[in-house]
Amino acid sequence: MAPVVARVTKKEALLEAQKEVAELIKSKHCNPIVVRLAWHDSGSYDKNVKEWPRCGGANGSIRFYPEITHNANAGLSDALELLKGIADKYEGVSYADLFQLASVTGIELAGGPKIPLRFGRKDTENPEGCAPEGNLPAGGAPWPAPAKGPGDHLRNVFYRMGFNDQEIVALSGAHTLGRVKPSRSGFGKEKTKYTENGPGNPGGSSWTAEWLKFDNSYFKDVKEQSDPELVVLETDNVLHKDDGFRPYAEKYAADQEAFFKDYTAAHLKLSELGVQWEETPFTFEECLNCNGATA
Repeated sequence: MAPVVARVTKKEALLEAQKEVAELIKSKHCNPIVVRLAWHDSGSYDKNVKEWPRCGGANGSIRFYPEITHNANAGLSDALELLKGIADKYEGVSYADLFQLASVTGIELAGGPKIPLRFGRKDTENPEGCAPEGNLPAGGAPWPAPAKGPGDHLRNVFYRMGFNDQEIVALSGAHTLGRVKPSRSGFGKEKTKYTENGPGNPGGSSWTAEWLKFDNSYFKDVKEQSDPELVVLETDNVLHKDDGFRPYAEKYAADQEAFFKDYTAAHLKLSELGVQWEETPFTFEECLNCNGATA
């Protein structure tokens, strides 16, 4: 998926690409993996590195070797392959924008909030712009130094990006979508009663029973831990154990509207980490309006 020349997102191309992204997600039930792709492209960001694109963030660098082969990105080459046809067809959409567009489309189609993403991200154009290995969170021990446990580890990773405890918990709620697979992360089971028949590629362990539905059940299920068929990683469990995280996890378990509101704000921030804009960023609604349609 490497570009020959720099790609600049055009509003007309973005509108057409979004339609095909939505159809792809509906047909392949690939909401979780496209959310993860965008998340991992953004989550490489280091606020302490001032040079772009070496600072990481939502710059499309995950499409390059070696970043796509980083341990935390296992399986995400499948997401790149899913989006390849759309990427090849719409050269008027940057890779960074396409990945983020797919993510918010997947969340909305799963019943989650409509996230008013902004577009116009510049792509990093070669592997020299890739972030280093180890910038993304791990699900279990051994924890990278100097973390002594899952709470320390989450803070080390997310504080480096510029997030606070509330935003860490809100973003963790995206685990309401998807599964972990032993072949990729070493976590979970080969299959459960919720995943053995798919949809899509079957198998793995989900955090929730309805793992293609975006809601607040993640926080409820992690708190209760009453279903052995559902996975709970150490970085999930700590959200209800740590004094700094617990109030937010309890709040989101009790109030889905509050979760959606806070998740939307945190996701927007995540989607703009380390971004350089081609020009003034624009929204999807502005694209619709400029084409004489109504948002």
